[in-house]
This record gives sequence, C-alpha cells and structure tokens, in this order.
Amino acid sequence: MKILIIGPSWVGDMVMSQCLYTELKKLHPDAIIDVMAPGWCKPVLERMPEVNQAIEMPLGHGDLNLFARYQLGKILRDDSYDHAYVLPNSAKSALIPLFAKIPVRTGWKGEMRYGLLNDLRNNKKSFNLMIERYIALAHPATEMTGSGCLTDMPHPKLTIDATAQNEALTKFGLNRERTVIGLCPGAEFGPAKRWPEQHFAKAAATLIEQGNQVWLFGSAKDREVTDKIKASLPQEMQTHCQNLAGNTSLIEAIDLLAACTTVVSNDSGLMHISAAVGCNIVALYGSTSPGYTPPLAEHVEVLNTDISCRPCFKRECPLGHLKCLTELTPDLVVDAINKLQQA
Repeated sequence: MKILIIGPSWVGDMVMSQCLYTELKKLHPDAIIDVMAPGWCKPVLERMPEVNQAIEMPLGHGDLNLFARYQLGKILRDDSYDHAYVLPNSAKSALIPLFAKIPVRTGWKGEMRYGLLNDLRNNKKSFNLMIERYIALAHPATEMTGSGCLTDMPHPKLTIDATAQNEALTKFGLNRERTVIGLCPGAEFGPAKRWPEQHFAKAAATLIEQGNQVWLFGSAKDREVTDKIKASLPQEMQTHCQNLAGNTSLIEAIDLLAACTTVVSNDSGLMHISAAVGCNIVALYGSTSPGYTPPLAEHVEVLNTDISCRPCFKRECPLGHLKCLTELTPDLVVDAINKLQQA
C-alpha cells in the first residue's frame, strides 16, 4: 500500500501529524508513507521513522497556481499511490492528489472540497484534539463517530541522532555540566502568544542562580528578543546562558532541545518538538488554549491565567493589556520547573 500525505505547513502541526503516520503503520505495517510538505518541515519528517520520504511542496502558502499543481500531480502518477490523506483544510491542498489520480482521497470537510476528496469526513467537531482529528482519518468513517472511539492514541516521538547531537554541542561550544533548561520565547502566530521577554529574563536569572544553565532557542526572527534576555542578565550569569536563536538549523535545534531536561515555551512549534524528543515541558498559554493542541509529553505543567477574556485566539491582544501573559509571573514558571525536576 502506497500512501501520500499532504502535510500541514506549520512545524507544530507537522510534529502532531506523526500520530496519523504511526496509526497508519499500526493498521498497515507494510505501508509506504510519503509526505508532501514545505521545505522547512523536511528536517522534522526526517526524524519520523514512519515516513519513507519527504516530498518538498514547491508552492508557497496561498499560491494557487493550478498549472504547477497539475504538473506536480501528473509527475506523481508514476508513483501509483493507493491512498491520499489531505491534512490542510483548503481546497487547493486537495488538488494534487486529484491530479495524481490517486483513487482514494481522504480528508475533513473544508472549503469547497466536494469532488476533490472522495472520502470526505464531516464530523470534525466530534474530536476535540488535533491529534484525534489526524488519527481518526486512518480509520473508516463509519467507525469514527466521536472522541470515545479512539483509545491508546500514539503521541509524536522524533528520533535523535546521537552523532549529530554531539557535533551540534561541539559546534556551539555547549556542555552539560550544569542541568540544561531550554527557553523558547518566540511564537510565529503573534504577540498574544508570547510571554514577556522581561519575564523570561527574570526566570533565567533565578534558574542560573539555582545552579542550572539556560539555552535560548528560536529562529532569526527571535534573535532580537533572545539578545535582550541575555543582555539583561548580570555579566557573571551570562556565561551560563547560551543564545542559539537564529544560529541553529532546525535539525540542530531538534537535537539540542533533546539535550535539555526541561523546556519552557510559548504555544509554538518548538514546544511540540521539545515534547516529541522527551523533555519535561512548561507550556505557557496566552490567547490560545491547551484544549486543542496541548504539549504531548509525559511530564507537563501547563500555565495560564483565568482572566475572563482568554482564550480569545487573537494574534494581538484586542484589549491592549496582554494580562493573560503579564500576570503569569516568573515565580510561577520557576516553581513549575522545579516541580518537574523533582518528579
């Protein structure tokens, strides 16, 4: 059985999509699973043993380009896929499997996908978690009437390359003489997901004072924030704070996050990666909710305020005060870390 997955575009969603691949391999052990996704997701897919190959999606998010999609689908006909699963909700995401003439095309009801998908599921809201929605697609629609149908759900588990990890440690001059706490202050979604940088800085100072070291993770976009966090520390503490944001590749970040004992993160892709490599997780939620995409780690502390306006799911605070984040104090985060470290 040859399966083509049209994967999600966000790194965190891609990590969670591994649950579908694991379920498919459980049901069809000999299945060959290929995943089409944006190039930036390829390092994540390379660490999923269930995936045969990652096929780079050459078209950007929002780019319809019917001719290019037709040509890509036509090329994929030679692979003779038996089944396609389309994870994004857009109509355009379902075009390539149609053009590839894949006989069975499964996905949730989205924007005008009648005819594009011939195994169209319409009870998405019966499943609360994103991973439930992914896993449900692996089973016949008649069996998937709600969350209670799913038991023993797999969680994402990315593999770690010990050799590559050691090379990354050497490349960035890192050691593990002190317990490593990872801090991930970024979130692509928007500022309503980002715990204040001054809170991260205060937490970092306390953690270093307690004898830990801190590694700051993120993309080049997060470098300005991580620079400020490190610069705000007393000079003698800065030697125990490593600023990796914007310097690592995603594959290096995966291996280095796996070297952390605990990771503190906003609701972001790095949070889901950290959970999938086995870290303790302190997850910080502002405008969003853990009810849909919680960190799927064994040891987790979820922190959020209970103010009446959250979760609003907005990119920016509509009231302008960001109390859902500012009222999460550094002491609460440090206490959560210590609780996990002592468990």
